[in-house]
Amino acid sequence: MEFRQKALSKLQSPEELDIPVRFARPQGWLVLAVTAGVMAVAAFWAVTGDVTSKLSAPGILTRAGGSYILQSPVSGQVTAALAEEGDMLPEGAPVLSVRTDEGVQAVRTVAAGRVTSLVAKIGTVVTTGADVATVERVDSADDPLVAMLYMPGGSGSTVPVGARVDLSIQSVPTQQFGVLRGRVKAVGRIPQTRQQITSFLGDSQLGEQFSKQGHPVAVMVQLERSTGTKSGYRWSSTDGPPYAIESMTMVSGAIHLAAQRPVDWLLP
Repeated sequence: MEFRQKALSKLQSPEELDIPVRFARPQGWLVLAVTAGVMAVAAFWAVTGDVTSKLSAPGILTRAGGSYILQSPVSGQVTAALAEEGDMLPEGAPVLSVRTDEGVQAVRTVAAGRVTSLVAKIGTVVTTGADVATVERVDSADDPLVAMLYMPGGSGSTVPVGARVDLSIQSVPTQQFGVLRGRVKAVGRIPQTRQQITSFLGDSQLGEQFSKQGHPVAVMVQLERSTGTKSGYRWSSTDGPPYAIESMTMVSGAIHLAAQRPVDWLLP
């Protein structure tokens, strides 16, 4: 009975309305304020900020016309080399003399260019269609170099013409001389096969190397010229290397894509 009486007495007593209610501690308000501030800054950055990204791809320095593999039209033994590596030759110029059953015949260039390699030497026995030399398609030794980058097939469509490119040159110490500057000049429409790459570069090993991860998209990079450097091209350093850079030098390219606002990622 005593317990019931105390319970009834408590129910009949008025509530203690004069005691203040504590909704949150001061530390809680501080956390809430900080969180709200961070969210406000993040929202502002998402609308006004920019995020840049880069795509990397291997490549090689060459001329815009590429190279071709010169093949022997006859079978026989090479008796003389009529040109040397580095020679500029017009179309139809003799490169090698081959002694055949019908007499001595010349292997001639099919297009003007610079001889970059001679595969067949004096005394070599060649068959019809055998590779004997590689010729770079150029009209003049002063024709500018370009970089050909080979992007994975799925990435090529994201590369815009005019995008800035930084090129690390295999033969140039990056930490000392920096990177070579360039701009995307053209992007291939469809992925290239190993045979197509070989045909353009005039080198089957390069064709295999650039296509080992699948059929890539070719990206041509125009190098930025400079009269103040020894190489004739613009570098991230003031002077660049104190020597010229050569065709058929391996490179690694970093293509700078257009900046995007973070909020664009959330919008359809």
